[in-house]
Amino acid sequence: MNPDLNRLHPYPFERLRALFASVKPSEDHTFISLSIGEPKHAAPAVVLSALAMANHGLGNYPTTRGMPGLREAINRWLMRRYGLPSLDVERQILPVAGTREALFAIAQALIDRTRPDALVVCPNPFYQIYEGAAFMAGASPIYANIEGERGAVVYRDITEEQWLRVQMVYVCSPGNPTGAVMDVNDWRELFALSDRYGFTIVSDECYSEIYFGDKAPLGGLEAAALLGRGDFARLIAFTSLSKRSSVPGMRSGFVAGDASLLDVFALYRTYHGTALSPVFQEASIAAWDDEAHVIENREQYRAKFEAVTPRIAACLKTRLPDAAFYLWVQTPIDDEEFARRLYAAYNVAVLPGSYLGRWAHGINPGQKHVRIALVATIDECQEAAARIAAFASSF
Repeated sequence: MNPDLNRLHPYPFERLRALFASVKPSEDHTFISLSIGEPKHAAPAVVLSALAMANHGLGNYPTTRGMPGLREAINRWLMRRYGLPSLDVERQILPVAGTREALFAIAQALIDRTRPDALVVCPNPFYQIYEGAAFMAGASPIYANIEGERGAVVYRDITEEQWLRVQMVYVCSPGNPTGAVMDVNDWRELFALSDRYGFTIVSDECYSEIYFGDKAPLGGLEAAALLGRGDFARLIAFTSLSKRSSVPGMRSGFVAGDASLLDVFALYRTYHGTALSPVFQEASIAAWDDEAHVIENREQYRAKFEAVTPRIAACLKTRLPDAAFYLWVQTPIDDEEFARRLYAAYNVAVLPGSYLGRWAHGINPGQKHVRIALVATIDECQEAAARIAAFASSF
């Protein structure tokens, strides 16, 4: 057995199941799950129609680099969304079977295993795939904590000696769980560190199309172009249709950026065998070329956040995030105890923030927080908010 498997932590939702295992929830309330960030909106008609027309693709093996038409559709989207010049669709864009798979696989392809002291920086709290990818690539994760009202990641606690060993930095913008968006100054700082120490930046941007103001979140490739880094050196951005188009079951996304790194990643994926089904590639072309369903999807999330955020904020410390579909809520008691007692009394599931974080630099920044995923229907979200408010009033 691969000994690195022993380094993996229990996944947050396994811990949540264990936390709830001995709890009998109130029978006076129907169950509402706001713990898992799984989109629940209906799949858009434009995608369903494309799927129905693409069944001929079942008779073909997919290629590693994907259909030219899909890479061209992604390129068109990148130009529209971020104002980028046309990318090299042969070497700078690579379709993947969902960003979760690719975020894990990129570490396996790019980490130098001849360096047993290799480090991978993860934001803290974070999406657990980053940490697991580091462990399984033979590296060790280190953590950059989030701080302040904005929930931004800070790097000052990472030492010079550690930076010299860092091979990869994962960033998530908009962030999970805080919803914070990196601005151009955040990117400038990170690019400067990458230039100094030579690490690769892996930018997870799967929530980029769920935002609440008029200005769309800044992307990593967009920031690089603005700062005169049009070659995207040591930068790879990861984007998905799962949240943007509410089709998590398609497992469709792409990576784009540094051509030399994507050449290596494509070689790895030739053996890894996770090329996207031709049927889903055809449907993905339709999805990337259509913005109407994305606007409608975003409006549904805006309506939920407008209805729920003030209700929660009236009794617990939280704020409207910059983007993404999570509320990051401070709890008056231990976060595990809060989640367990809320489930018992009101049959609402939320995720303890400490499950998403690690103890680093003297704290676990997820402690005494819960993550609330507003993925259910607006009626369920409003009902859950009322129950949470009633529960919070007991403190």
